[in-house]
Amino acid sequence: MSDNLKTIRELADELGVSKQAIWQKIKRDSSIDLRQFTSTKGNTVYVDVDGQKAIKSMFSNDSSTRYRQQKDDVDDNKKDAVDEQDEVKFLRNLVSEIQSEKKELHKLLDQQQRLALQDKQLLEEYKAEIKDLKALTMAPHDDGEKEVTSDKQPEPENSTPEAQSKPKKWWRFGK
Repeated sequence: MSDNLKTIRELADELGVSKQAIWQKIKRDSSIDLRQFTSTKGNTVYVDVDGQKAIKSMFSNDSSTRYRQQKDDVDDNKKDAVDEQDEVKFLRNLVSEIQSEKKELHKLLDQQQRLALQDKQLLEEYKAEIKDLKALTMAPHDDGEKEVTSDKQPEPENSTPEAQSKPKKWWRFGK
């Protein structure tokens, strides 16, 4: 393009503002009709020298746009510093919370392990008691009769003559 025509983007870069800022200024300032200073090719708007001067004058009337932008940049840096301090405080608090939760989890894990050990010991004791009880039920009583264990079912009575003729054996010890 010729040096006399500039795009809105080029003007925005030159003035240190955004394209939207230029369009907003144009819309607000109804005293100047920029259509006479612009030409459009495709989707690109080109502004001639007179239009460029008009747009520049709109921004020069502002209280120093560049100064305001520089001030905003400085303010942003201050905000960033404050935000960083807040973020550091937040992260420190988060770390301390995580550490306390970690300690609590260690306590709970230790307690669970102790309870599991107690359960195992009780189970072993119960197994030993059951073993002792089984040994007692297998051993004969003092009255000389052998006790029937719960593992053996009593024999059903058969109606056959052979089954009825078999004598029952009783064991007697000590008599």
